Amino acid sequence: MAFKRSPLKMRDDQVTNASDLTVRQSLIPLCLVTILFFLWGFAYGLLDVLNKHFQVALDISRARSSGLQAAYFGAYPVAALTFASYILRRWGYKATFMTGLCIYGIGALLFWPAAVKRSFGGFCGATFIIGTGLGSLESAANPYLAVCGPPKYADMRLNLAQAVQAIGVVVGPVLASQVFFKGLGENNLQSVQWVYLGIATFVFALAVVFFFAPIPEITDADMERQAQIMAGNKTSEGGISLPQEREAKPITSHWSLFWATGSQFCYVGAQVAVAGYFVNYVTEVRKGTTNSMGANFLAIAQGCFAIGRFLGAGIMKFILPRKVLLIYFSGIILFQALAVGLRGNAGLAMMSLVLFSESICFPTMFTLGIKGLGKHTKRGATFIVSSIIGGAVVPPLLGVAADRFNDTGRAMVVPLAFFLVGWSYPIAVNALPALRSVVDEYSGQGMTDQEAGVPKEKLKGLNSPSVEDDIGVPQQAPLHNEKL
Repeated sequence: MAFKRSPLKMRDDQVTNASDLTVRQSLIPLCLVTILFFLWGFAYGLLDVLNKHFQVALDISRARSSGLQAAYFGAYPVAALTFASYILRRWGYKATFMTGLCIYGIGALLFWPAAVKRSFGGFCGATFIIGTGLGSLESAANPYLAVCGPPKYADMRLNLAQAVQAIGVVVGPVLASQVFFKGLGENNLQSVQWVYLGIATFVFALAVVFFFAPIPEITDADMERQAQIMAGNKTSEGGISLPQEREAKPITSHWSLFWATGSQFCYVGAQVAVAGYFVNYVTEVRKGTTNSMGANFLAIAQGCFAIGRFLGAGIMKFILPRKVLLIYFSGIILFQALAVGLRGNAGLAMMSLVLFSESICFPTMFTLGIKGLGKHTKRGATFIVSSIIGGAVVPPLLGVAADRFNDTGRAMVVPLAFFLVGWSYPIAVNALPALRSVVDEYSGQGMTDQEAGVPKEKLKGLNSPSVEDDIGVPQQAPLHNEKL
């Protein structure tokens, strides 16, 4: 295939058929977008270790060090609900990817003067800029992976990509344990400068790659058409679902989206708190554990997180994603409750199992939350991404509790409380018929892979004027990278 540059802008009321790409056709763009998941996994892994490193190097309290998480995750809704949402809906996925990468690179460059001045406020400011860049990337990458290719595999695609993200989260603490806590000493910040300079160089180069990359645009019209098809009950002679008239609803009527958003807020906040204070937890509950050893234990726990995602994605081939989500989330509640009271290796093991159980929760709740939104898919995705601000709320609460108790182990009851609230959506999506019916339309149960994906070569009849009128979207435009 020729490496052909695709346009930077596509009208959102234009049908491109990009949402009908088969697994094979969607492979190249999905691989490119998956690189972005590794990037922010790496950034997140570094952030968890920097939390502890700055406590030592800058002599700040546990509560104050949580300012990094507050800056990082507080930036997500700023990006998702403002300029990222505008660029995504006005210009498309490709432009949003490039914008996010450039902002990320600028934030990484600002780590250099912050390290020279040994300014924690400077680090928080640079981290906020990095967070806005990553928030832009997530606003586009998560929904893109969910909708680019057969709907049947949306949950698996996003979980596999986020498994790659988890690998980045593992690499981050391993690098940090060998660079930040060794060599020049725990009080030295030169290693931080060089690591983030390397990150900036890489992401700017990646933005250039995305400029030339053949990224198919998936418009609101594509998603409305797909929602009509998946909700249809009539079948053609070939057995493929045909679109039926579907009542157009405003986004405010999709209450399942807002339930998923609220649960994500609680879940992400608790997840970030657990990872951000993991090193504190293990050095306090396990005697003789140094900061460097704690960072290595965090890397092992993040390895469990990555394994959980690959395993969960595989299980979803045979079990409905909503059921897998409920099993994993229930495991979080159990292991987190045990980690609060246990000490030594037992506590470390429970915290590692918490991370294993967390693995598939965010991507699965994300894909379940945006199913059935049709033309509101992009906007709904930015709502769920904005819920990541939970990562700015819960860690400071945990830090305050840890300082007050002088015991991070006991303070882990704070994320447990938020996990319990977030558990409501996995329970509801399995227990309430109204939610089940929406997400199961996309599960592909009883359908072949081709039927579930509704490939474009078998949808020629759907492009006739009569069907076009039923769907209520303009005549399709040719796919700009047909060679895919």
